[in-house]
Amino acid sequence: MTAKKSTTVHEDTHINSENLIGDFKALMADAEELIKATASHDDSQLGAIRSKALGTLNSAKESLSSVEGTVTEKAKVVAERTDEFVHRNPWEAVGVAAGIGLLIGLFIRRR
Repeated sequence: MTAKKSTTVHEDTHINSENLIGDFKALMADAEELIKATASHDDSQLGAIRSKALGTLNSAKESLSSVEGTVTEKAKVVAERTDEFVHRNPWEAVGVAAGIGLLIGLFIRRR
């Protein structure tokens, strides 16, 4: 049973990081399309902004590709450590969860 929970936590973390990276890639693609769509405008100021934006997008793509693997690995490590903590200290984990639930309940009640 614990192996199944551990696997589920790792899969959820991996899926969430993949979704975030996918959304960022889609955002960059949309921004690039928007910049290319304005290419027909000959305004020099718009052209300068377009060039700067394309440079920033290219830089962001390079950064994303280098960070993508790191983010996924860190997410896996965090999930593994959380899983290990919960297995070593189940009552502390229950206490922390109850405390967080209490705080959320208090904040919701104030609204």
